[in-house]
Amino acid sequence: MTSSPHVRARRVTLSALSAVTVAATLAAVAPALPSHAAPATAPAGPAPLDWRPCPVAGGPGGQECADLPVPLDHADPEGPRITIAVTRVASEDPSRRRGTLLVVPGGPGGSGVKRLTGTAQALRTQLGDAYDLVAFDPRGVGGSSRAGCGIAAEDRHLVTLRSWPAADGSVTGNAARSRRIAEACRSNGGALVRSFSTANEVRDLEHLRLALGEDRLSVWGTSYGAYVTAVYAQKYPRRTDRVVLDSTGDPDPAKVARGWLADIAPAAALRFPDFAAWAADPAREEDGLRTARRPEDVEPLFLALAERLDRQPRRSATPGVPLTGARLRQALQNALYDDDLFPGMARLLLDAQDPGATPVLPGDLAGPLPDEDAAVTVATICNDVAWPRPVAAYARAVAEDRRRHPLTDGMPVNVVPCAFWKTPPADAPIRITDEGPSNILMIQNRRDPATPHFGALAMREALGDRARLVTVDRGGHGVYLNNGNACGDSAVTAFLTGGRRPAHDIRCEDRPVRP
Repeated sequence: MTSSPHVRARRVTLSALSAVTVAATLAAVAPALPSHAAPATAPAGPAPLDWRPCPVAGGPGGQECADLPVPLDHADPEGPRITIAVTRVASEDPSRRRGTLLVVPGGPGGSGVKRLTGTAQALRTQLGDAYDLVAFDPRGVGGSSRAGCGIAAEDRHLVTLRSWPAADGSVTGNAARSRRIAEACRSNGGALVRSFSTANEVRDLEHLRLALGEDRLSVWGTSYGAYVTAVYAQKYPRRTDRVVLDSTGDPDPAKVARGWLADIAPAAALRFPDFAAWAADPAREEDGLRTARRPEDVEPLFLALAERLDRQPRRSATPGVPLTGARLRQALQNALYDDDLFPGMARLLLDAQDPGATPVLPGDLAGPLPDEDAAVTVATICNDVAWPRPVAAYARAVAEDRRRHPLTDGMPVNVVPCAFWKTPPADAPIRITDEGPSNILMIQNRRDPATPHFGALAMREALGDRARLVTVDRGGHGVYLNNGNACGDSAVTAFLTGGRRPAHDIRCEDRPVRP
């Protein structure tokens, strides 16, 4: 959901579950969630998974992996099959185990296997042995069946897959590139690329539940994964146990994909003051990263520098990849995801102004993405919904958005390959409603640059009494076990371990435990 799978993995921070924060979070709690029993007769499913050890250096002990065969086309269950890569960190105490917690990654294009490898120890610390922890790579990702589109390398840079307009705001080049990418996927992608969609990820998820032998799953989905989880809970409500939606966008079918991108512009504007305050803090003098004397000076400095780089790109430390205005703007969008990325962004700003320095580009901006990664990122949003085609309408939207939100320069509303996609969506987006068990806990940062709080409020309204919302007064993307807010972590942990939610929506103040 606009969260780049190529932004570096964020540091997992454990929050102390003090009596004070637990009491503040759960001062008023609803009764324990009722049990929604699954139907007595379950449909025939796949064979149980054949687990094998797959230890990863620095990863959790006892990690196992398996391959799950699923239909390429679920409407043709006897037809061609593809493979979904699955990983598990099993509960070590069967007497304490209450089920399976499935970790659903963001993206589109994020790896669940990598995400669980990085978060399993933190989850185990929080949840004990209450769950087998399970994750999967969606089709097209990581260890699952993959396919590329044969997209030209120059079109696979993050700043070309993201449609940053030309220096003068024109979109002609973006339209030509988008046509090339759409044509490449039509010519070379085949049936697997055409199958990359939210609907098929949800079907694969249900196939995984059957293979795990679970009547119901608990699920923690983040970013785009939260949307996938919400759709799963809508389509299979009685197959869900305890559901956590972390960093959620607007689920309105008219807002899926295209609306999520458009929301990046106001979301970045709401988040940027956090970076400006950090970059102008006198404490930055100690590490040589103070970029301005006052917070209100940081945005004009950034915009002026981006415009200068539009006219005259700087040579970077990566041969053949200059620092352009678009790359500087994309670096900022990445950095707004996590405060830990602020130092690198400040260093880039300072080096870009220093004639004697050679700016070092962040890793995901230093070269083209692999063809398979580019294909799944593009194809999923294009297969989910139909996009408008007239280029002139995109040009008008870009001009207006550049005026209103200069930090994002019109990119979030610009033309993308979906405008020229050759195959219509096979499935209409599912409307999220309040029909289903009341077993969902949402958690959201107040200033999220990718899935803004106002989008989460739309999800909250759609779910009605099925959900409660925990708002954390912080910036950044991703909340649970990610930003050190003990109140928010406590609420999710208490829900997953004890099945109890706040009786009403709550707000957690900013009390991070990390510096």
